[in-house]
Amino acid sequence: MTQNTLDPKLLEILVCPLTKGPLTYDKAAAELISKQANLAYPIRDGIPIMLVDEARSLDDSSAGA
Repeated sequence: MTQNTLDPKLLEILVCPLTKGPLTYDKAAAELISKQANLAYPIRDGIPIMLVDEARSLDDSSAGA
């Protein structure tokens, strides 16, 4: 089984590939949120999938932020 945790040091260096802006970690949804791009990047098996094509638009279903 995999953990739904993300190394805080990794979060410090990751940025949105579209805007190069900061990301926030949504542990409940296992996603990295880019508020600037209005996108949520999934985390699968503990690995952030930092592809715009794989990201979910926050317009479609609003996040709890």
